[in-house]
Amino acid sequence: MTYVEGFVLAVPTAQKEEYRKHAADAAALVKEFGVRRHVEAWGDEVPAGKLNDFRTAVQAKEGEEIVFSWFEYPDRATRDAANEKMMSDPRMAEMGETMPFDGQRMIVSGFESLVEEGLGGTMGYTDGFLLAVPDGNKDAYRAMADKAAAVFLDHGATRVLECWGDDVYDGKVTDFKRAVHAEAGETPMFSWIEWPSKEARVAGWEKVMTDERMKHDPNDQTFDGKRMIYGGFTPILDA
Repeated sequence: MTYVEGFVLAVPTAQKEEYRKHAADAAALVKEFGVRRHVEAWGDEVPAGKLNDFRTAVQAKEGEEIVFSWFEYPDRATRDAANEKMMSDPRMAEMGETMPFDGQRMIVSGFESLVEEGLGGTMGYTDGFLLAVPDGNKDAYRAMADKAAAVFLDHGATRVLECWGDDVYDGKVTDFKRAVHAEAGETPMFSWIEWPSKEARVAGWEKVMTDERMKHDPNDQTFDGKRMIYGGFTPILDA
């Protein structure tokens, strides 16, 4: 099963191209260390929430956009070994000194895939989600997510990943737990849906919302949906 290093950060809108180039340069290096896929997705439809949202998650300032990104590894052992190499490689240190964003507000953690469905392909758009799930509801959430993934794939999505927090860091300024207001006994999730295009995503969601299989049970307390944050993102790098 895929192991994911998930990131959310804020980048000055005016530095979008500089960030894309920075990420492209990094992609060649991280591939050496075992990353089998590196995705950087730029905020396109990132709504404000009543309790929390992507912007509050990284304390985004005016004139900044949200980036939702991830590394994919075959397993945690490969990821751990890669992180050790990255920390000691002078090329990565040099790149860290020229980052076109505030790294102190970036949130990052390791996640194990809980649900992974679809073959993927050329990705033109992605929906990104963060949420917190009570540890005792892990199996119930997996069952619910499996069911939902089938619906999304039926209506045009090409890949669905739901990833369970495994190596979740506590940050000094921001982190995943604070992003979703995680309570004691809850674990953050990092999840996304891949679509071939934004048009396919719009059409797909219309069908998903009317699909009987997605009818919400008001008694379902698998997780607190009010604290889930979500947004639509356009990939600027998929290596």
